[in-house]
Amino acid sequence: QLQLVESGGDLVQSGGSLRLSCVASGFILDNVAIGWFRQAPGKEREGVSCISSSGDITNYADSVKGRFTVSRDNAKNTAYLQMNNLNADDTAVYYCAAEIAAGSWNSLRDIAYRYWGQGTQVTISS
Repeated sequence: QLQLVESGGDLVQSGGSLRLSCVASGFILDNVAIGWFRQAPGKEREGVSCISSSGDITNYADSVKGRFTVSRDNAKNTAYLQMNNLNADDTAVYYCAAEIAAGSWNSLRDIAYRYWGQGTQVTISS
């Protein structure tokens, strides 16, 4: 019953932007930390960004700092990943994940999250 559904993945040109959405059902985002992960073919899953349940603590992988922004809208039960200045290295399946955690807790480690979405494909042409 606890589900996360990602959307927004697309084919975009290098330098373009996308906004991914992660809609939660079966629970509300309050007291739920969100992580964004990605996995490219032949590569391990990588923690991209995360945001605490409070919404005021965020973290980013070095590879996306300054280009990606994570946010959340608890009223819509949705988390977002705004991705700007995309390049070919950003091509991957992107996943959102959730963990029940209060306050400032956050993690870029996939093992820390119990609930996962199905993934959405992001492809950057170059």
